[in-house]
Amino acid sequence: MPRAVTLIRSAELSDAAEYAYAATAPAGARLIFLAGSCPLNKDGSTAAIGDHAGQAAVCVENLRIALAAAGASLEDVISTRVLVASSRQADLVAAWEVVRDAFGDHDVPSTLLGVTVLGYDDQLVEIEAVAAVLDT
Repeated sequence: MPRAVTLIRSAELSDAAEYAYAATAPAGARLIFLAGSCPLNKDGSTAAIGDHAGQAAVCVENLRIALAAAGASLEDVISTRVLVASSRQADLVAAWEVVRDAFGDHDVPSTLLGVTVLGYDDQLVEIEAVAAVLDT
C-alpha cells in the first residue's frame, strides 16, 4: 500500500538530529490529528509512575491503538510533539529514545519539549501526532 507521508531531509542542515526536518503529504491525503497520547492504563490509572521511559512506551502503545482506530499506523505519522514533565535534559532524552526507537526508520519531524506539568496525576510524558493516509 502506498504511503502518503514523504520525509524531507536537507544536506544544508545538521545531521545530528535524529529525525527528518520536514514531511509532506499529497493533496487528497486524509489527515488524522491525534489528541496527546497519555500513559494511561485502560482503567484510567497512570502507568509507570516515576519512569519517563516507561511512560513513553505506554504513550507509544496508546498512540498505536488510536492510529489503528483511524485506519493508520506509526508509518503514517507525519509529525510528533513529545512533552516531558521535567527540567532535566536526561529525562527528556530517556523519553525521546523510546519514541525514536518505536518509529525506527520512519524518523518523522518531531519536537521534544520539557514542560512544567501535564494533565493527569503522576503523568510525565505525552505524545501528540498528526498522520496522513491515502484512502483507496
